[in-house]
Amino acid sequence: MSLLTQLIAAEDDEVEAIGEAENPIDEWSGIQMRDVDIAKIATLHCLVTGDLFDDAVALYEPAYAADTEGALVLRLTDELTERLAALDEDVVDAVAAELAATEAFEDAGWDDEAIAAMLASLADLARLAESQGQALFAWMHPLRT
Repeated sequence: MSLLTQLIAAEDDEVEAIGEAENPIDEWSGIQMRDVDIAKIATLHCLVTGDLFDDAVALYEPAYAADTEGALVLRLTDELTERLAALDEDVVDAVAAELAATEAFEDAGWDDEAIAAMLASLADLARLAESQGQALFAWMHPLRT
């Protein structure tokens, strides 16, 4: 099953509105991609923070879950947002190469260029969120493919 993921910069108290939105990037600043799941977010978290994978996965319990088979919303940690905002172009390429070699990304067929583009966009979004005092959220919907 394919997963539609939107990474959104928003206020902490907007998590429910994000979860209930049909297409959050119509209402908030964000980026859209396919098949970025909790495992990929936790893997990214590990690479940029140095945390262990099991510890990272535990940080990404849904902050919102639809009553039926709908959207899940995760709040990315402040530490991950800060680290992403601090990524420069040289570091993006290095992290992309490391991510491409992980099981989560390699098994999904992501290449270095696609990961680098995602990371650059995510770093820009993290900088925007920080400048506006917002958090980053991942909206994931399995049915909107």
